[in-house]
Amino acid sequence: MLGDYRIVGRRASDIAASVEAGVGSGALAPGALLPPMRELAVELGVNPNTVAAAYRTLRERGVIETDGRRGSRVRARPASAPRDALRMPVPEGVRDLAAGNPDVSLLPSLDGAMAAAARRCAREPVLYGADPVAPELARRARADFDADGVPAGPVGVTSGALDGIERVLVAHLRPGDAVAVEDPGWGSVLDLAAALGLRVLPVAVDDDGPVVEAVARALAEGARALVVTARAQNPTGAAVGAGRAGELRALLERYPQTLVVDDDHGHGIVDLPLCSLGGVTRHWALVRSVAKAYGPDLRVAVLTGDAVTMDRVRGRQRLGPGWVSRLLQDVVVELWESGAVDRAAVARSYGERRDGLVAALARRGVAAYGRSGMNVWVPVGDETGAVTRLLAAGWAVAAGARFRVDSGPGIRITVSGVGAGEIEELAEAVGSAVGPVGGGRVG
Repeated sequence: MLGDYRIVGRRASDIAASVEAGVGSGALAPGALLPPMRELAVELGVNPNTVAAAYRTLRERGVIETDGRRGSRVRARPASAPRDALRMPVPEGVRDLAAGNPDVSLLPSLDGAMAAAARRCAREPVLYGADPVAPELARRARADFDADGVPAGPVGVTSGALDGIERVLVAHLRPGDAVAVEDPGWGSVLDLAAALGLRVLPVAVDDDGPVVEAVARALAEGARALVVTARAQNPTGAAVGAGRAGELRALLERYPQTLVVDDDHGHGIVDLPLCSLGGVTRHWALVRSVAKAYGPDLRVAVLTGDAVTMDRVRGRQRLGPGWVSRLLQDVVVELWESGAVDRAAVARSYGERRDGLVAALARRGVAAYGRSGMNVWVPVGDETGAVTRLLAAGWAVAAGARFRVDSGPGIRITVSGVGAGEIEELAEAVGSAVGPVGGGRVG
């Protein structure tokens, strides 16, 4: 049935992660038949409901498929099953609120910045052996970090936030290590952890970010790293406030060996202050992408961290791509210098739509969350049904299965594609699709 591969785990999330790891490594080939739920439950010494929950999660992620009495098999599609592959195609005429893209009308024109960067390149061509980080980019990034209270540290550049997070994790972790990740959280980070062979310990989230008790449990269970979204958390819109940051920092002081990774991808589109967790433990990093404010195709993120982490990241980077194009770095510098993005206006635009939708849903008895950024999270009882009904009503939203491990079902609505005059119409469609659902904690 499974050959020599042994599924392990005591919790549904661990069992699902074990199957995903087998699929990702190739040990579980497409078409491989999984053990019957009761049989696996006996083998693992767990309740059959635990295995049933794990199999349900794997089906929702597209890793396995179930065919009645024939049992559950690894789907033919994945070698690994990225969560983005779960998104439904958006039919013509349906509004796409599922892709998570920024409002293109708020993105700056790149013409002038690219022309200026090209002129600079013509005057001073970047050749092998040059500094991998543009000096002016490093200076401005460090000044921004200082203004936000981020501890001192060298500056690096990666090809977007996920590239930075991967490089930091690889600098310290090895396959089999446990990493604490927000749940619900960014699906790409959950995919990345599986691809790296890491064991995910899900951490519940509320409006103020990771719940302290959940982080404490993960650390007690051996998490070697904690990945936190500082602001504009995807998918819930959570933001770590000063009070929560203080509690988490006090907790992390008891675990100085923990690697802490702050993802500040919302920089430039939010008006809430940054409350970083960096500097409490020996190793830490903060990654700040320009994608949401300046455009997803501008693959530049700046990062800083402790000297050892940054040295490892930059050293390994030299052995791979070498550096992120200095031409692109100069484009970012030009955009920063010219004030191409009015950060307050962008934050206000997203905030009005996000807060408007949350309030409109509340008036209809539907609990929704979204404290910062461009996303609203709506807990639902029937995730697939809600997505399908909204699609029929002309709105494509993202199924929560792309973002969760142990947390309850939900849908993510990206408000960047919604006009101010459409909030009530959208809220009415969501209310009809999901019905009143109890509030409570996001995760």
